[in-house]
Amino acid sequence: MGTFSFSLVSPEKVLLEQDVSMVVIPGLEGDIGVLPGHAPLLTLLRPGVVKVYEEEKILVKIFVDGGFSEITPERCMTLVTEGIPLESLDKASLEIEIKNLLEDLNDSQTAEERKEADRNLEISRAKLLEIMAYQKAS
Repeated sequence: MGTFSFSLVSPEKVLLEQDVSMVVIPGLEGDIGVLPGHAPLLTLLRPGVVKVYEEEKILVKIFVDGGFSEITPERCMTLVTEGIPLESLDKASLEIEIKNLLEDLNDSQTAEERKEADRNLEISRAKLLEIMAYQKAS
């Protein structure tokens, strides 16, 4: 099996940059498996986990809050606001964060405040679901 160049980049830094066998990204309408020679594609991402493979082994799982990916036959560049290794997420902290965000949503007074609180709540819920699935599989 061949390899291709994968880059995961946030505004602050390059989170991961290496040659990989496969990567699975959380596309807006479903997960997208990227292999060497993939057809060109530009896609939006939803909050979820990027899985990076070497052969059949998963090297790393990184939770991303959304963003977009540019895929060519030779590379996949993924740009995100935030990327966190899945194993560094804490279930108890996320449950507290969700409770606080629900309060923020209820207290919001403008459409902009509601939209921001709702987006943050969506991301935190996605993190919680992913960490629960990760812990169950481990």
